[in-house]
Amino acid sequence: MAVAEAQLYAKVSNKQRGRGTSALLEPLLARGFPAHIAQKALVATGQKTIEDAAKWLHSHCNDPSLDDPIPQEYALYLCPTGRLHSCLQEFWRESKRQCGKNRAHEVFPHVTLCDFFPCEDQKVELLYDILKRVGDSFSQSFPASISLTLHASPSYLGFFIDDSQAKILKEFALAFSSEASALADCHVKPSLKQFHLTLAHRFYPHHQKTLEQLAKCINPGEPCQWVAALYSRDMRFVHYQRLRALFQYKPQNIDELLINVGDLIYVDPGQQSDVSEGWVIGTSHRTGCRGFLPENYTERAHEADTWVRHREYVFDTASRSFTKTEKEPNVKLNGEAHNLKVSRNVTNVPSLQNAALRRGVLVMSHGESVDQVFGKSWLQQCLTADGKYSRADLNFPSSLPRRRDSMKQFENDPSLSCCGIFQSRLIGEALLEQEVTVSQVYSSPALRCVQTAQHVLQGLKLNPKVRIRVEPGLFEWTKWEASRAIPNFMTVAELVEASYDIDTSYRGIFPLSSLVPSESYEDYVSRSSAVMKQIISACPSKGRGVILIVGHGSSLAPLTRALTGLPNTDSTDFPQRVQKIPSLGMCFCEEQKEENKWQMVNPPVKTLTHGANAAFNWRNTIMEE
Repeated sequence: MAVAEAQLYAKVSNKQRGRGTSALLEPLLARGFPAHIAQKALVATGQKTIEDAAKWLHSHCNDPSLDDPIPQEYALYLCPTGRLHSCLQEFWRESKRQCGKNRAHEVFPHVTLCDFFPCEDQKVELLYDILKRVGDSFSQSFPASISLTLHASPSYLGFFIDDSQAKILKEFALAFSSEASALADCHVKPSLKQFHLTLAHRFYPHHQKTLEQLAKCINPGEPCQWVAALYSRDMRFVHYQRLRALFQYKPQNIDELLINVGDLIYVDPGQQSDVSEGWVIGTSHRTGCRGFLPENYTERAHEADTWVRHREYVFDTASRSFTKTEKEPNVKLNGEAHNLKVSRNVTNVPSLQNAALRRGVLVMSHGESVDQVFGKSWLQQCLTADGKYSRADLNFPSSLPRRRDSMKQFENDPSLSCCGIFQSRLIGEALLEQEVTVSQVYSSPALRCVQTAQHVLQGLKLNPKVRIRVEPGLFEWTKWEASRAIPNFMTVAELVEASYDIDTSYRGIFPLSSLVPSESYEDYVSRSSAVMKQIISACPSKGRGVILIVGHGSSLAPLTRALTGLPNTDSTDFPQRVQKIPSLGMCFCEEQKEENKWQMVNPPVKTLTHGANAAFNWRNTIMEE
């Protein structure tokens, strides 16, 4: 047991537990469930229905912590609803798309009234009563509308609440905390800080300007009804990461965890050091069971995804707010006034999606190649005695393109596997579905990269409208070449003859003859940076087309970091980083309002995940004695 969990058990195990019952509890007791377990099921489901609690008990029948006395933690938040909430949610989505995830994305838009505090299961209903009673006492004095002032700093962006209105909110929070502490035996602390609604927190400083531009598109004067809501969380997993299952996984061994699509998993980062690569050990939020699971079956979830919403108090100020004279709200950014007209239609608000859209650069690694599956000696498996190609497995391509020199040159310049071809076309189809407009395509001279670009374009239905520009400067770090020499790539003429849509008029930025075997890491990063800058300057600055660059796993970091102005990664852990990049791993950079200012955002399509499929020999498996 972790030290923190042991402290929690010691803290609560000796507390006197009450004997009160409720209308929801009695039917569960009648079904034979022990009182403390039935009570735990009710609070874990927000005390909504008997059916919800019974379903929770069924799911947690093998939960080893079912008898544990640790209570839930509760927090009181003031949450916006209506059109203001819709605008804030749109900001959440767009800021995540353009700037990536920051700390604010972990929780929904809210103002903290009382931070998390523990409350024994049988006393939770007292909190509901207190919330209703205190809410009623403040219903007439609660502000008809709340004035929000935008504040920005290098690590924080959010709305501050006007002092006079914040004073009423603090009085409400203090009244709730006082009654809860006295009647429910809880140690509740009202928030004493400046009341605020966070938009972004702990983001990269170079994202500040973009986030501010998006925030200015929010009209804080939008109609809004505020709700005081009580939330709970499992205090054992406060500092854990949350994962969401993308696929079902059925255990193959006794120490593995059963997960269904959508399941939420608690993972302690400090307990993963001894776990095999590609696996994590976690606890299921749905069942309470613990075990190993494949990490690539999951994605990161938000902290609040595992919270439970209990009761709420709606402040009905509509009748008072409509009697006031309509005025244009005066939004302030760090004290500087900006007039915004109150919108009566959400569509009148400036589109967040158009706030910072410019050119885009999509950098991807090539699809699965035959050497990745069958090893460096893959060609020897496919050559007949007379030197002809014959595929030895269905994942080998049915044929190889013709080249004037020896076929053995394919050993160091391998082709895509059949799965790699399928992967590439699938990515192209996904880009087409998302209406991504690719205007230029650049590819490493490696055959596997040219083929990837070709099949992505097929999926996009852009063959032969957009042709591939073969750029030698996009080849991977030459230090990794097994032959210690630059491969003999197929010529442009050979690629055209093999029916690849190549731009024959293009002249490479970095001549093939300039590639140096076993170049230093610094030289590789410098080459990548120079090529990226030349590609950007050669493409029109006007228009919103996406530049597609197909390279290698080693290409993603040096190309995108050079474009976004980030410092180079250290060479010591560079190989480990590249090993984590899968086939068709993608990074997407988007140009900002200022020309040639770029930032990394989420790619326009999701990643492609699949499992391994080993070779099968029926003689050795089925016929074996």
